[in-house]
Amino acid sequence: SKNVLSTALVWFRRDLRASDNAALFHALKNHAAVYCAFVFDTDILQSLPRVDRRVEFIRESLIDLDAQLQKLSDGRARLLVLHGKAIDEIPRLAVELGATSVYANHDDEPSAIRRDASVAEALRVCGVTLHTFKDHVIFERQEVLTQMGKPYTVFTPYKNAWLKKLETRADGFYLKPYPVEKYAHALQAASDKLYEAYALPSLSSIGFEKTNLAELGVQTGSAGAQKLLADFAPRMSRYQETRDFPAIKGPSYLSVHLRFGTVSIRQLASLAHEQARQATSGDLGAATWLSELIWRDFYHQIMANFPHAVERSFKPDYD
Repeated sequence: SKNVLSTALVWFRRDLRASDNAALFHALKNHAAVYCAFVFDTDILQSLPRVDRRVEFIRESLIDLDAQLQKLSDGRARLLVLHGKAIDEIPRLAVELGATSVYANHDDEPSAIRRDASVAEALRVCGVTLHTFKDHVIFERQEVLTQMGKPYTVFTPYKNAWLKKLETRADGFYLKPYPVEKYAHALQAASDKLYEAYALPSLSSIGFEKTNLAELGVQTGSAGAQKLLADFAPRMSRYQETRDFPAIKGPSYLSVHLRFGTVSIRQLASLAHEQARQATSGDLGAATWLSELIWRDFYHQIMANFPHAVERSFKPDYD
């Protein structure tokens, strides 16, 4: 039951799209008024080189995210962009908006887990609750375990268990998109004063310089991801034989989009799964690409269950 007076803030991080976004969906479904924000987090930015394609990719993708939010809300809602430490900025904005809840999607990197714990505590002090959701992978953390109830450390048995778990739901539940559009009427317009205060900053104003992103033809934002996907979908069946040759247009070129969530993993896995199911024998392209998406889930659960692997060898013998 939606609380008619409740306000929520959605904090975007590595999920820079408005469609099929778990945190955005849950916020819209549960609250009468929803605002959206992104933080250029100085705790992360300070250690980066001044010319960094990732920062430019994010900034360009925020232009696209802002456009998507405006489209969803008939021009009412825009993205609020903050610059500072997330632990200061998110609680301050939540209080300013009168939000009782902040919604975000999981990030299993150890530094992100620490950040989220400290932000959750800072919010709690202000009487605000942080709710987080799975969005970045199909199966996370401890959703796929061995028969002994332990995390997998070898890929092939993990992959088999992953595929088996997918089939446990005949309705394709795990690959279904979140119907954000259905609840988009909850997106609210903030005041003009707030939109001015939290307008998208230029690269130079946050201490960065332009890179050669445009010259390289890197497509940014959800719009860029969908163009790449439309180009890759008809090539997917040949992926297995073309991926190993740099001179051939073999891969999807979507890795940066998966990294920053400008494309939904559910959309990609669903497309690959469907193509693999319809493929004729010997046509392994889609199955191979799906297998690589499963690799990605595998390493996310390794990171979540064995965080030492981020800094050291997985097996101490190899240190």
